[in-house]
Amino acid sequence: MNAPANPSSRAQLQRLKERNRPAVPFVLDGRPAEALAGDTVLTAVLTQTRQLRINEFSQQPRAGFCLMGACQDCWVRLADGKSLRACQTMIEPGMHICTQPAGSEGAA
Repeated sequence: MNAPANPSSRAQLQRLKERNRPAVPFVLDGRPAEALAGDTVLTAVLTQTRQLRINEFSQQPRAGFCLMGACQDCWVRLADGKSLRACQTMIEPGMHICTQPAGSEGAA
């Protein structure tokens, strides 16, 4: 199955306003991506794809829940192995964000 021509058409979130903020390049699961200055990691990821991560217990897709850091549902990893709450962490240029479970990079 071919991917849609417009990657944002697969996104969970669609940006409607504030599109004129400076771009922030980052890497999402090994692929170049772009967010806007002032975005949280959660926003940066969900404007690129439909899910934030796969739950390690249920294997179900997750996209955050409480959006205030209480539910523990938005944890993602950086390429260096550090974990962070996507809903409370601001995107930074050059971040390498891993949404797949540890050890599954490159899996089809």
